[in-house]
Amino acid sequence: MANVVIVVDMIVAFMEKGRSLYCGDRARTIIPHVREILDREVAQGSHIFFLMDAHKPDDKEFQMFPPHAIAGTDESQLIPELVGYPGDRIPKTRYSGFFRTDLEKRLRALKPDKVIVVGVCTNICVLHTVADLRNRDYRVEVPADAVASFSDEAHEWALKHMKEVLGATIV
Repeated sequence: MANVVIVVDMIVAFMEKGRSLYCGDRARTIIPHVREILDREVAQGSHIFFLMDAHKPDDKEFQMFPPHAIAGTDESQLIPELVGYPGDRIPKTRYSGFFRTDLEKRLRALKPDKVIVVGVCTNICVLHTVADLRNRDYRVEVPADAVASFSDEAHEWALKHMKEVLGATIV
């Protein structure tokens, strides 16, 4: 099988200025890099998964973070720059894309050579999804210019952790 690309939380809530949990201007700079990766991987027959926060209004995550990406609102939708790409959209309610989703079953069926993870936030949902991929022995690649976080410090820490502790390849 070809690769799988997991696009994490590139939704309106995180990626558009003025929204409830805007990840910052640095997050906007990854969009062209993500598009390049998607163009390349789609051309090679890779499968794309879009993991997308979609919370209930009373989600317990809102004890940690402000309410964001309420299911059914525009904040839980993919950003316009990525809407035209083929792939499966998987709503999620926690940091890891594996928590109460069918991602594990879908990956097992595809048997990818490697999983490329892009999106936001490097130190939260990207990190936890990468950790769960590595715990399942997938070969994981994280392009440093295709992930972003609220702060450069958190972003750099997460990249280092994914490389040195989890064994992901950072490119």
